[in-house]
Amino acid sequence: MQPSKDKNTEKAAPFYRLSVPKKKTSSEIINEARNVLRTLRTRRPFTPAEDQRKLFGSGSSRAPRNRPPSVFSLHASSFDLAESRPVSGVRLSPLDHKPVLVTFAKDEDFSVSFPKPPADAAEVRKLSSARARFFRRTSQGNFLSAKMVPPDQNEEKLNSEEPAMMNNLCRSNNNCLAEQRSYTPFNDESRQLICNEHFSGSEREDSLKGTTEKSLFQLRGERSVNSDGRFADEEQQFPCDQMKKPGTSSSRPRGTDWKRRVTGSEDETRINESEDEEVFWHIKVLPILHELEKEDNIENLCLACTELYQALNEGNMLGKRFKRRSALLKILYKLVDIDSDPLCLKLAKIILAMKVDGKNLLSVCKLAFKICRNEKNDNMIQNDRLLDCLLEVLRTEDLQKNSEALLYCMGAIKCMSGNAVLLNEMVNKGAVEMFLQLMKQINNIKENDTYFSNLGHLLVQVTATLRNVANLPPARCQLVCSGAVSELCVALEQRMNDRDVCTYIVRIFSKLSSCNDFCAALADCSRCYILFLALLNKHQKQQDLVIRIIFILGNLTEKNNQAREQFFKERGSVNTLISLFQTYHELDLNAQKWYHERGREEKNHPKHPSEAEDVLIKLIRVLANLSIHPSVGAALAAAHRIVELLITVLEYKSVDDCEELVINAATTINNLSYYKMKTSAVQDKKLHIAEMLLKLLMSNNMDGVVEAVRVFGNLSQYHEICDFIMQKKIYKFMIALLDAKNQDVCFSACGVLLNLTVDKNKRALLMEEGGIGKLVDCLQDFGPADWQLACLICKTLWNYSENITSAASCFGEDTDTLLVLLTSLLDEELVLDHSLDADLRDYHKLYWEREFKPVAEKLLDRIQRHHSCLPAVTITPF
Repeated sequence: MQPSKDKNTEKAAPFYRLSVPKKKTSSEIINEARNVLRTLRTRRPFTPAEDQRKLFGSGSSRAPRNRPPSVFSLHASSFDLAESRPVSGVRLSPLDHKPVLVTFAKDEDFSVSFPKPPADAAEVRKLSSARARFFRRTSQGNFLSAKMVPPDQNEEKLNSEEPAMMNNLCRSNNNCLAEQRSYTPFNDESRQLICNEHFSGSEREDSLKGTTEKSLFQLRGERSVNSDGRFADEEQQFPCDQMKKPGTSSSRPRGTDWKRRVTGSEDETRINESEDEEVFWHIKVLPILHELEKEDNIENLCLACTELYQALNEGNMLGKRFKRRSALLKILYKLVDIDSDPLCLKLAKIILAMKVDGKNLLSVCKLAFKICRNEKNDNMIQNDRLLDCLLEVLRTEDLQKNSEALLYCMGAIKCMSGNAVLLNEMVNKGAVEMFLQLMKQINNIKENDTYFSNLGHLLVQVTATLRNVANLPPARCQLVCSGAVSELCVALEQRMNDRDVCTYIVRIFSKLSSCNDFCAALADCSRCYILFLALLNKHQKQQDLVIRIIFILGNLTEKNNQAREQFFKERGSVNTLISLFQTYHELDLNAQKWYHERGREEKNHPKHPSEAEDVLIKLIRVLANLSIHPSVGAALAAAHRIVELLITVLEYKSVDDCEELVINAATTINNLSYYKMKTSAVQDKKLHIAEMLLKLLMSNNMDGVVEAVRVFGNLSQYHEICDFIMQKKIYKFMIALLDAKNQDVCFSACGVLLNLTVDKNKRALLMEEGGIGKLVDCLQDFGPADWQLACLICKTLWNYSENITSAASCFGEDTDTLLVLLTSLLDEELVLDHSLDADLRDYHKLYWEREFKPVAEKLLDRIQRHHSCLPAVTITPF
């Protein structure tokens, strides 16, 4: 509406209105409030890295006697040979054949020289002690001998003394390679390895038909019992009709250069597969085992173990169906007595690849954990690919049967996750999905199950590893896509009494809730709010747990209006927040008194937030974020206890003591002060709040000053606060802030001045401190980039000029500049940048048309009507 030209009939219409004429939507409130209502961000709680790698950290709630140990002794005796026997597909019957004894030459004639000991004296002592233990154990029953009979002697005895026996054995079946084993009572020194590589032409033709030339080794030593109940020596010969049944898996080496000979029947094929395995064992594997038994140098032992793994892998002898598995494992177990991490790493890799179970699986997982505990081994672990073996254990082993073994296996993986390279490797190998599958299996075990308690120890390892994994962006995507939120919430609900599990899960959420996708997924899980409140009530004084839950709630309520409403509607949510506020406020007060009493307030007071302050910072942030929602904000503004606690923070805490805490408290009061209603606790205590803000306003902290100005922008809508501002000369401070060259600061200061100019008696203050010129400068500096600020300036000038008689007397020397500026800013083609992105240009145009243009046109018209002579002006683009 065009005002009347008669100054007596022109009706002043200040743009400020105390009452809201109509109810606005939440989007309108947020848009119009601009810097009045603001969400808060804060740092994620800091978690110091453990100085040592353990199953359970130093802050664990588990008593040492109630948890598996991280430190233990491990020797060859920790393993059990009875559990390492090969799986037999067929139960074989005993043979009538009696092995013929072989006569040996005198021991002293064929002694074998041992390698020289290492040069270093310390290593000599270490190895000699270890090897002494090793040979004491092996002397009780050696698989391999310490001496070897020369081939010529061996050949003479076999050919001259036992030709009939050899021919009978070789011809018992055209497709069987029978191995002769003889036993004689002799002392430990006489255990020998007999080798015969020289058969006559006919014998070779009968015994090795269709195969490459083979070596036949006859082994003497202790008799081990196989899985079918027979002695190992008896198993070496068997009738063809007792072969493996069709359909069972073959133990023949696959993927090797030893060719398979098919003769037309399943049984004959299996026989030839066994022959190939025999040949491969004697030529490829057995020399390495002999080297392991006689070698003293750790470096050479490690090289031999590497060769052994490669040979076993080449011959497809890794796994459970290798018939000499027990003897092989026996040698490896004894080497564990040598205290060397590089060697034990090689051994662990081979033993795990042999698919041991029971006590042996537990022991080898302990061995792996012991190696992984030392971060100096990380490069070695990476090179030997121990991770692959451990992940295979997680993938294949039964949870309830091997829970303790899985505990140490997962503990070793947790230790690896402390290394960035290994962490990336496990994520790339799909470990995240394995961890979640394992967690799902654990979650399926109910509380009344006998395994429930023990599996809690394993769950600690899984969640601790996931916490480390959550650092990697690819892992975060996998966690979101794999439904980690629901599984973690189930675990949280089931293990509410297990503070270790709860802490690690909350740490996972704390990390991942900073990721928008995961935060959205967590917000959609309605159960999480109930769980978080239950944890807060149960563990109220556990600062490390409380602070992370509060941080998560702050992230959930920062951007999601539905999350704000859903959390607020949970029963007891506000009371829980108030209770936490009171608890940690009292803790902070007590800490502050302690420093006062000891005279440490100035010099020795820590500058970083204390534990209690950090909880309060993040708790107040939740309140600030909740207050963005219209109905929730109004309810919180009416909660007197919340407002009182916020004011108390401003009373006892200065911005120099804890900047973030004080500023967060001021921001939350500012958000709550936006809601105008009779029940508002902010309105009841507005003068007291203004007095507390004055202390912040006069501080040297610019962020604190700006926050105080924002609160005054809302409170200055009340006459009592306007009088307080005039009485304390605060308005001069507001005018001075217009020179800050910061549009947010100018916006807040201009809001206070706008409210002051509503009162006719307070309008003259703008001329006292050069306020008009500073407002015009702000309009020129920020107008085209911030149409809300430009609108606010025009409203202030409109109120100020209500009783205008002459433009020159009203605006002084800034009149002409203001006329030119308003004319230019109202030219749409001039001010709306066509080079901007289409969406951004539409945004600018919306605010220009709806907010700035109506006010600016009225102000320009008023100035023009009261300006006697208009100078010629040149409009220049901004």
